[in-house]
Amino acid sequence: MDQSATYIYGVVPQDIEVDSEATGVGDPPAHITSIRHGKIAALVSDVSPGRPLGTPKDLYAHEQLLNATAAEVPVLPIRFGAVVASREAVVEEFLAPYHDEFAAALTELEGRSQYVIKGRFVEETVLGEILAENPEAARLREEISTLPEDAARDHRIRLGEIINQSIEAKRDADTAAMWDQVEPVTVMQTVRPPSHELDAVHMAVLVDNTRQDDLDRAVEDIGRKWADQVTLSLFGPMAPYDFIVSQEQDGE
Repeated sequence: MDQSATYIYGVVPQDIEVDSEATGVGDPPAHITSIRHGKIAALVSDVSPGRPLGTPKDLYAHEQLLNATAAEVPVLPIRFGAVVASREAVVEEFLAPYHDEFAAALTELEGRSQYVIKGRFVEETVLGEILAENPEAARLREEISTLPEDAARDHRIRLGEIINQSIEAKRDADTAAMWDQVEPVTVMQTVRPPSHELDAVHMAVLVDNTRQDDLDRAVEDIGRKWADQVTLSLFGPMAPYDFIVSQEQDGE
């Protein structure tokens, strides 16, 4: 029988009480426990060394556990797939060497949560704006409609370049506007890479829990200004993935 290895989800204050029904990766999902050392603790579960990780179900379980934890206490999320050989190794290789750094980071995160702001251009609207604003794009669009498909190839390439450049410029402008909008009510902000070619905004923000309503209102206010142009969504609270530099150890 294979000896169980230990899967690490994140670091929390040592006095956390783990929900007896909390589960993580695995099939069936493994029960979550904590391993304490000094002022900190690791959220862990047993995992078979021979079981491959990486299914969508595993990824979801990892993320959901951390997000649920972040709604209650500060948590330092560890990237998916961190496994060490034993519970003893969690302390020796992970908690003990970085105890002070982890403890300081948890103190910084006390009473704060991460949110993600995503905005996506309404495709028909943004393309209409680009054609109205760029005479070359409008001319190319008109010529493409009258040319045979082969003859219009270069026109399509050039039109695609104009559209991509215009969307990038609009994305930069909208991201700057959102940054200015949420900066007064957040602790930190960071811009994420676009996840879709029509992304208008993709930002993560760290906010004091007492100001979550202020963040909601700030995003709603700019959403009204962008009505029919950009579809906005606010996700969170979640673990502060974008605002930590975690020390991670992999094992066998």
